[in-house]
Parts: sequence; structure tokens; C-alpha cells
Amino acid sequence: MHDFVYSDMQRTSIEVKGERFEMVSLRLKSSPRNLAPRLYWCAANRVVVEENLTSKVPGLYGRLKDAESSPFTYVCYLSSDFLDSHVRADRTAFDISERVPGTPLIEDVSMDDIRESVLKEVESILAGPLSAAREEGKARVHEFVSNQAPRYRPVLSRLEQLGISVDPSMKDHDLELLLHSNLQKLEASALAEGHAVLGEAGSAQPEGYDERLARYLNTVTDINQSDLAAYVARRRTILDVLARQIRSDDQGRYSKEDAIHSLLMPMRTDSNEIGTDASNLWIIDERLAFHDYLASDKTLKSMPITGSDSTREPDLLATRLVGSPVLAAEGGTLPLPSIVVIEVKRPMRNDASEDKDPIQQCLEYVKRVRAGGVKTALGRPIPPTREAPAFCYVLADLTKTMVDRCEYAGLRPTHDGMGYFGFNEPCKAYIEVVSFDRLVNAATERNQAFFDKLGLPSSWQ
Repeated sequence: MHDFVYSDMQRTSIEVKGERFEMVSLRLKSSPRNLAPRLYWCAANRVVVEENLTSKVPGLYGRLKDAESSPFTYVCYLSSDFLDSHVRADRTAFDISERVPGTPLIEDVSMDDIRESVLKEVESILAGPLSAAREEGKARVHEFVSNQAPRYRPVLSRLEQLGISVDPSMKDHDLELLLHSNLQKLEASALAEGHAVLGEAGSAQPEGYDERLARYLNTVTDINQSDLAAYVARRRTILDVLARQIRSDDQGRYSKEDAIHSLLMPMRTDSNEIGTDASNLWIIDERLAFHDYLASDKTLKSMPITGSDSTREPDLLATRLVGSPVLAAEGGTLPLPSIVVIEVKRPMRNDASEDKDPIQQCLEYVKRVRAGGVKTALGRPIPPTREAPAFCYVLADLTKTMVDRCEYAGLRPTHDGMGYFGFNEPCKAYIEVVSFDRLVNAATERNQAFFDKLGLPSSWQ
């Protein structure tokens, strides 16, 4: 017996609607086979039903610890004359109903009635070890939120008020799902409270209305901060993914253009087909978030903004209404559009030439867009102009052939030597060639203040 059990715990009894039940609690020496706490429903000196108690009491998961023994697994044997008299003949179950909502037999003892009383007694018997386990679980949540999921930090205290209790050994993936589901409950509760509170705004306000309104607004503020934290954390992750994609693998191979292209924006799509959160063009320029039309790897002919018959495919092309991040503008005329063309090359690709010049390709795309009957994505004509502001970005490492093309185009090196820039007067286009290292570094620097404010690590790689 002592090879398996540390000691018997206090024998207790409970009463459920006039019926008496005996509880025998044991501390089992934990092994891989008995990590789950269990309740054994007994009758006629035999175990009839075995029930896993994991998480049915906050803090009760696998092994527990107390000052008297090494880690142990809790088990309880439940017996009573009532169970003896209600066991089935084959002794595999009990003729006791589970609680049915709205049942008129409120005086009958149900399985739920018994279970509820047993769990309350278990919580009392294991008060010390459960308190330690809850603190350990709380520390696990705080560590995870601080290092892996900062979006939950603004609402963590509110989630804890919902009664979150976690197994300290829970995997990150499962913990993320648990926090997310509870955040959804918090959002649903806040939405319902908002309807209730704001629905009373135009009537005679009841006593305590100001306090309810303040609590609601504070909750909404915390949820909004959580959403902002999630957005910033996503940027951190995207930059880390990009940083990995521009490195060589164990065989010295680099990611293809498609991988980086898809990270910036899904290929063969446009802004009429995907949401604004699907693209990550903020990596190149924050202003690209405010575009009228954006196309990724689609032919010019298929784009409603160009009126072109060309089947050429720029990697990325966008128009943006100057000074207006939306398609509609007040007045009878629209402002002039700007045109952005982005070409993405494979990291360390060294085959740029006169026939395969990414800078010249960008300028050709600009000419074709200007030559077409330019319209908004909704088909509204934009005042014709031959000099719409144009911006060309080439994302490519500065290999020898790429540097040659930059010099032929009359571009100047950037101050850090990691890119080239210049203005093409005939095409009225600003050109910037950005190495992948400069792309990652510049995007990180622009967002670093947000990362620091959120307490994100410098990198999650």
C-alpha cells in the first residue's frame, strides 16, 4: 500500500437532500499512469463509475503539492447506502438521473446534486495544495502573456475575474485558445452591457447609471487596447517571418519571390477580393495602407483602373487618391491619383540585365497605367492626367548586377549603403531600390516604439 499511497487524508461525509455520503480521500504517488485526479463512485464495496476530476475544481489538474509530501495525485472513493440501493444489477451504472433543467422532481437526488457537493468538499479538503496550484497557474498565464501574447495584457485582470484557472503545464497553443475564448465572452458581455446602458441614455436615468456607464466605457477601452496590442504583435511576427525568408537555408538556398510576395500581399488578388488586413505593405511604406485600388500579380488588362489591354503582370500595383484614403470625395471632381508599382526579386538574385531590368519594368508599368482610361475601383473616371505622381519600389538585394542597373538608371546610394534612390524626370517617377536587410531594418525602426511600449521582445525568432 505504501508503495502507491503517501497517506490517507481526512475521511469526510456530506449530506445531499437528506442522503449521507462517505468520502475516502487518498494521496497517490504520481506516475505517468495516474496523473489525473479521479472520483470513484462505489456500491457494494466495488467501483461502479470512474470520473476524471481534472479542471472540475479550479486548480485541480494533474499533480498537486503540499508541505507534507512530494507531488501527489488526488483520488476519492465515494460510497453510501443510497448508491448501494440505486446501482444497476450489472453494476456498471446507477439508476440515478442526471439533473434536467426545469424538472419538477426537485426533491430527487440527481448525479449533479451529488457531484456538486463532492466537488465543494474536495475544494475544502485540498485548500492548501489548490491555492498553490492556482498561483502557479496564474504565474503561467502572466508569463505567457508577457512573452508570447501581449494582446491580452490590457484585459488580463478582467479575464481573471471571469474565473480563469489553468494547468501550469498547459501548452502555449491551448492556453492561447483558452484566453481567446474568454476574451470573446468578455466582448459579448460588454456588447450586451453597452446595449443596456446606452438604451437608457434618452430616458430618465436610473440610480447608478453613471457608474454603469463608466464601467462599460472602461471595459471597452481595455478591449480596444487589446485589439491594438494584437495588431502591433502581428507586425512583430510578420517582420520576424520576413527576416527568416531572406536568409539562406542549410543548403544555401534562398526563398523564391513568391514567398516574399505572398507575405506582402496574397498573389493574384486585388483589394476588391481581400480585406485590408490581408496585405502587409506597411513594411514598405505606411501610406500604402491608404489605397484606392491594389492589385497583386494580375494582368494590367484585368485591372479596372487601367483600361489597358496588356497582359503583363506587375508584382504589385496601387493607386491612391491624393489626400484621401477613401474612394468617395466631396465635390464634383476627384483629386489626382498616385501610382505605386512594386517589384519583388528573389533574395541574392544576381541576373539583372538590360533585358531583365526591374527598374525599367516598373517605369513601363507606370506608362501603361497612365496611358489607360484610369478609373477608381468602382468605375468612376478620374480626371485625365499624364503626370500622376508615381512611386516605384524594387525589393532586391544589392548584388553586382543589381548595383549596375541602379547606376545605369542614375540612382544614388542611400546613406547606409543598403539601397538606391532617385527621380526619373521623363517618367515623373520616384524610384527606390531597397535591399531586404534595409526593408526589415527600416520597418522595425518605424515600429520599434510600439514594440517597446507593448513590451515585446526585440525578436521572436
